[in-house]
Amino acid sequence: MLAKLWDRIDDAERRFRRSFGRDIGTPKGRFAAWLHYHLFDHAFLRSFWHNFHEIAPGVYRSNQPTHRRFRTYAKMGIRTVINLRGEDKYSYYLFEKETCDRLGLTLVDAKLMARQAARRARITDVIDAIRAAERPLVFHCKSGADRTGFVGALYLLVFENATILEAKKQLGIRYIHLDWTKTGIQDYIIDVYAARQGYGEIGFEDWIRTEYDHKRLQRAFDARLPPNEAAKPA
Repeated sequence: MLAKLWDRIDDAERRFRRSFGRDIGTPKGRFAAWLHYHLFDHAFLRSFWHNFHEIAPGVYRSNQPTHRRFRTYAKMGIRTVINLRGEDKYSYYLFEKETCDRLGLTLVDAKLMARQAARRARITDVIDAIRAAERPLVFHCKSGADRTGFVGALYLLVFENATILEAKKQLGIRYIHLDWTKTGIQDYIIDVYAARQGYGEIGFEDWIRTEYDHKRLQRAFDARLPPNEAAKPA
């Protein structure tokens, strides 16, 4: 009974959240979008909590930047913003695109999921976006913890020839990443890749492009299979 009641409340909240926040072109719509952005996307927290870190020369990670933070990044010389939340029709994206356009920052949308194993094409899109980006660059998701942590690890493995141990530090409590929740799928992908080395060395990008199977990894994660079992080549 309580579970059903909670589901109804959650559904009602979701419908309300999606009922506005898609217009920044009129004064009334812009004010509503501002409220949507600060209350439902939690921008009020990000006004003082930035989760901003440099992971390599000219490469930064962050949570969803506010307008003020984007101005700071532009003054730092950052040229490219890779948005791991993807293009959207709601307030956070509309304000981000507007700000990047005004500041002359290149905005690249490359959507990943925090609680699910991303499709191969979406991960390779991120790799390709980073490779093509003008630097300095910053990539971000909402909190800068899970998707951003995965891409931080990916960046170090693909572009800095880092060890798996070093790369995995991008997914840590320092960044408010909680690996015992559903977002632990991000750690699991890296752990399966590490276990895959026991069957023959392969680079992370090559593994993603040739062997990675998001459905298989998600099933293994949900079933709590040890990474070495999920790593066996099909």
